[in-house]
Amino acid sequence: MNRTTTIISWILQVVAAFILAQTLFFKFSGAEEPIYIFTTLGVEPWGRILSGIAELVAVVLLLIPRKAVVGAFLSIGVMLGATGAHLGPLGIVVKDDGGLLFALAIVVLLAGVGIVIIRRSQLFALAARVGLMRGTSSSTPHRAM
Repeated sequence: MNRTTTIISWILQVVAAFILAQTLFFKFSGAEEPIYIFTTLGVEPWGRILSGIAELVAVVLLLIPRKAVVGAFLSIGVMLGATGAHLGPLGIVVKDDGGLLFALAIVVLLAGVGIVIIRRSQLFALAARVGLMRGTSSSTPHRAM
């Protein structure tokens, strides 16, 4: 990555991490809005806690340069769930928020996509390390069946 793309990636990482971190307090403290959301979805309290844990892990990974692409993927997954819930049973506006939660989910989703695009070389390196790319060596030889 050159200097410009590194700066853009860091801006996207910090924005996504900041938005995700803000919601953690409300999820873990049992605030009224997340309880309403996850009750409406039929997954309160375990859905709220698990999504909070996933978001916490994403925040940490987004702030570690070598792991940012993994944090971005996790953010994308969580935000796809969030936007799906908003486009489905929750609706865009939740408890008179004017669509703020939906908009924040879209921002994090787009930031995650941007990070993955910018840091795609890290993604390819990670895939090669875990043997997901063709032509990578593995400790066990491939055998014909």
